[in-house]
Amino acid sequence: MTNNVQAAVPARRRPRSLAQELVDSLSTQIRGGEIVPGEKLPTESEIMRAFGVSRTVVREALSRLQASGLVETHHGVGTYALKPSGMGDFRVDPADIATVRDIVVILELRICLESEAAGLAATRRTEEQLANMRIALDQFRAALVPGGDTVTPDFRFHLLVAEATQNKYFADLMSHLGAAIIPRTRINSAKLAHEDRASYLARVNLEHEDIYEAIRRQDAESARAAMRTHLSNSRERLRRAQER
Repeated sequence: MTNNVQAAVPARRRPRSLAQELVDSLSTQIRGGEIVPGEKLPTESEIMRAFGVSRTVVREALSRLQASGLVETHHGVGTYALKPSGMGDFRVDPADIATVRDIVVILELRICLESEAAGLAATRRTEEQLANMRIALDQFRAALVPGGDTVTPDFRFHLLVAEATQNKYFADLMSHLGAAIIPRTRINSAKLAHEDRASYLARVNLEHEDIYEAIRRQDAESARAAMRTHLSNSRERLRRAQER
């Protein structure tokens, strides 16, 4: 696979766009069988040369692929492809999420899916899963600095909640939806909310903590309510922005 990596990444694109293009390219190769389960991906340096991107872009893309369950990384050894889950080609194409209206539609789906997932997670989660949620939230908080990547731990937290339902279809669906469902990967959510980035992300962090605490207490109703509030807040901010 190493010698066949080809890409035509347009110049002067934003790093986040480059990372998503790399995710899309590698995802297509894994799902299409060009990269088979268990096969080692090229090194970071090889991917950098093939796609003409920085190491930061490569690491962000690999992190997203790992969050989506398409690869696993063994530190000091390399990154390996995993067998894609059996949901066919269903996914949310980032190119299809181009307007505020598109994001609102996705949030409506997420409210239905993730509110129930949070309730189930509260009663079914393991201590290990709870610990991993804590790690994801700590990583989110650590990224609350200028230029910090909060998208990866954000999506990771939501995926971990889905996995804690002990129902593989919740996790499979979240994996296939992918990190593009996080609104700020598509638009400047803070600007639409008329807040600075730090204040906006601090509020998102508090909403995540409310979800986590309810799951920790194994309070299903509070977990459902906290997740619904979190996602509904995002939806309502975007709806108000549409009306202006």
